[in-house]
Amino acid sequence: MSRRRTLLATAALTALAATALAAPAQAAHHRPGTFHVDCAATAPGDGSRHHPWTGLADANAHTFGPGDRLLFHRGSTCTGTLAPRGAGSASAPVTISDYGSAHASRAVIDGAGAHDAILLADTQHYRVSDLEITNAADPGTERNGIRLRLTDYGTARGFELDHLYIHDVRGGDSKTLTGSSAIHIAVEGTTRASSYDGLDIHHNLIEDVDREGVYFKSTYSKRDLVGNQQDPAAYPGDWTPSTHVRISYNTLRSIGGDGMKLDTTAGARVDHNRVDGFQLRSPSANAGIWTFNTDDTTIEYNEVSGGGNTHDGMSFDADGASRHTVFQYNYSHDNKGGFLLVCPYSGARTVDTVARYNVSRNDGERLLQNCWGPILNTQVYNNTFVNSKDTVPKYLVQDDNSSPGTTVHEQHITNNLFVSEGTGGYGFTSPTPGLAFDHNAFHGAEMTRPNPGGITADPLLRDDFRLGAGSPALAAGAVVADNGGKDYFGNRLKPGAPNIGAYAGPGVK
Repeated sequence: MSRRRTLLATAALTALAATALAAPAQAAHHRPGTFHVDCAATAPGDGSRHHPWTGLADANAHTFGPGDRLLFHRGSTCTGTLAPRGAGSASAPVTISDYGSAHASRAVIDGAGAHDAILLADTQHYRVSDLEITNAADPGTERNGIRLRLTDYGTARGFELDHLYIHDVRGGDSKTLTGSSAIHIAVEGTTRASSYDGLDIHHNLIEDVDREGVYFKSTYSKRDLVGNQQDPAAYPGDWTPSTHVRISYNTLRSIGGDGMKLDTTAGARVDHNRVDGFQLRSPSANAGIWTFNTDDTTIEYNEVSGGGNTHDGMSFDADGASRHTVFQYNYSHDNKGGFLLVCPYSGARTVDTVARYNVSRNDGERLLQNCWGPILNTQVYNNTFVNSKDTVPKYLVQDDNSSPGTTVHEQHITNNLFVSEGTGGYGFTSPTPGLAFDHNAFHGAEMTRPNPGGITADPLLRDDFRLGAGSPALAAGAVVADNGGKDYFGNRLKPGAPNIGAYAGPGVK
């Protein structure tokens, strides 16, 4: 046999061997299936539509694969914890949803006091949608509506939680790695850095929850920026942020503690959410939407109101180790605590916080609060603050100097519009080193700090937060670089001196 024929024969045999080796894998290729659960049914079934499984134990005993669907019958209630096994794939996630008459009520998963109503642990590529989730029994103990948990897993990808109704999750008043929240995102462990990559939480209704609405926590969160604001023994892993996180178009009502708290994320976006009532049953510090130990978070187009007391109690917070957090185009109103908190302490730092083109109406106690750690390069500009109550907020800036070494660096308050229909002046709790005002408008409330380029004349602010024709605030601001390109209303920002306040358009007749 010639050398060429020998090579061809060898190649053919190799190909046949490869085909033979591949055949078992091809034979074992997962075929997606649809599995049904009707907890109102009585006869044991096989998961088919006509013979559904009758409880969560059946679903938990099955191992799901790419493209599988687990569907719960509308109008039925399943009690306990749904904890499915298996995982989907990037092109074919596992779907957990509902089936049945569109006129029937939602399918319900009731944790009935269990730690979790739904638990997705050490898995990836899941979509959970259209279910009702509750967990009210035995109130005050740690529990969650739906919890995602990784333990020394590595990177988990591809989660979508959408169109869920989560309510009456009656947990305890503590912020922990394991609960209590409507939606709890946890990364645990100490031996293998873990995180989420791709987490989309959208179009959910969350109400009557204790303590947290949406909550993130990770043990892989140690870095110099956080100092000792977080116990390094309890959270020892090097900072490994979750990425491609978006929280959008959710409505949260009657939340006992925090509305939304992001922790150990990079590049997250929180947008178009409505938080209506938070910190209503927790005596501890809480905020509407806030970040801790995060990088490059954008919080925009949200409406936050109803902060229940002044122990924090403001709409927004860039907490310790928050780096480059941008709050823009948000509407904050009727929060007893105020508008914005910037809060590092115990060796943490908060860096490059931006609050721009937001509107605040009737926010209480203080508009801005600083904690006593290093606050580096905070920019608060082109916001509109309106108060129609009898008195203005007690403090424009509350600086917490309860501990020695209060340090605030480069905190600039520029081009903001403050209008009060009440009486009194804006107060400060301390000299606040590094705090600088310029080109702000104060009308109806006295401002005693230097404010170069500022105005006190009536800005002719309309009820819709636009400026009337002839307003002295038109084109009266200072130029700010990298200003985001548009105002609260979506108007494009033009070159030259901007308006003072959150409106960049022409005067309205």
